[in-house]
Amino acid sequence: MSRAELKKVVVVEKIISGHMTNAEGAAVLGLTSRQVIRLKKRYLTEGGAAALVHRNRGKKPVHALSDETKERVAVLYSQQYVGSNNCHCAELLTERDGLELSPSSVRRILLAKGLKQTKQRRRKKAHQPRERRSQAGALWQIDATPFAWLEDRAPAFALHAAIDDATGLVVGAVFRPTECREGYSLVMMQGIQKYGIPLGLYSDRHTIFRSPNEPLTVEQELAGETKPLSDFGEAMKELCITHLKALTPQAKGRIERLWGTLQDRLVIELRLLGVNTMEEANAALPALLRKHNRKFAVKPKSDERVYIKLDSSIRLDYVFAKRELRTLGQGNTLSYANKTYTFAKPSPYRLDPRMVVEVRETFSGEVIVWYDDTAIHLVEIEKLVRKPKEQIKKASSASPRKPASVHPWKTTMSQTQIKRTTKKNDFQDALYSQHNSYAEALW
Repeated sequence: MSRAELKKVVVVEKIISGHMTNAEGAAVLGLTSRQVIRLKKRYLTEGGAAALVHRNRGKKPVHALSDETKERVAVLYSQQYVGSNNCHCAELLTERDGLELSPSSVRRILLAKGLKQTKQRRRKKAHQPRERRSQAGALWQIDATPFAWLEDRAPAFALHAAIDDATGLVVGAVFRPTECREGYSLVMMQGIQKYGIPLGLYSDRHTIFRSPNEPLTVEQELAGETKPLSDFGEAMKELCITHLKALTPQAKGRIERLWGTLQDRLVIELRLLGVNTMEEANAALPALLRKHNRKFAVKPKSDERVYIKLDSSIRLDYVFAKRELRTLGQGNTLSYANKTYTFAKPSPYRLDPRMVVEVRETFSGEVIVWYDDTAIHLVEIEKLVRKPKEQIKKASSASPRKPASVHPWKTTMSQTQIKRTTKKNDFQDALYSQHNSYAEALW
């Protein structure tokens, strides 16, 4: 018997023995007098203290889960939903298997089967959460995280995403092989096209968002120089979005907590969908984000939205483009990426040679000149391919030749040659003798 039941037995026995009235017993037990009278009657007619034990003791509740259901839950978790938390597992059981169970029931079943969650409980918060913005569109937080989203079915890749600070709504997301400017730009383009232009953006201090030469010296500030911006920063400036850069991850805790949720849930969802490549993951991502937003998005304090409507004349692919400065040559030509370009049509603007213009390259590879908020389209000039000159075969140096054995150099001189040589030698001797005699006479 429990302590409460033992207490009932003691009080009922005192009432029966006349040491306590029904009203006093009711006050002690916290019951009404009628309930005490029924307890006393049951004690007298049904065999004493055993009659006061709860009658459902030892009986299985009518609404209790069957052993088959418990076994099915354990098998489904082990084979399909392994790694999911109790809440997510209960949602998947209801959505995919028709088993409507509470997270606490799932937890009890898994613990009884010895299936404990591998992930630790959430640690105590070391930083006080910053208060949300009151209106949707006041601030977006953007970030990227590399993770094994497809477990061992594919290499790890990065998820880029942006979340609205007021509602917790994921406004855009895309998978890319690594954290890159293109991923962030695609996320911003998704969100702007669907909701509008936000007033502010909160990011980290990655060089995608800021130039390494951003800090200016005192001399540069006095000279009136402005901070150099990255291509992404230039896009934010063009759209009039206030760009804030956090010094710590905790400062943009909304997007950091989103990674914990997505890494916990998205991995299992992609596994259940049979996704094996990054391209398939990108195709399945919009539906998964809609499901996430339905569950986790909250209502802002103010129903008024502060998004700025995107002007129909603005092309976002020109805004989020790669930008470089080039000098115009004669005939409105310019060099870019080892190629030569010129205007596709005569420009309505007077652009002089040697003028510095801004060249933009979109993600699709289109190259334009951006001048006076207008895109001037370019076409590539095909370079003439010169035929290579025919190479004339040069004569090689003659190899040394060895005289034959019958060569005159290797034979003895004839008698005629000997006579000629003798005469020549005699003539030289006579001349030499005459010269000596003439020299003696002079001396």
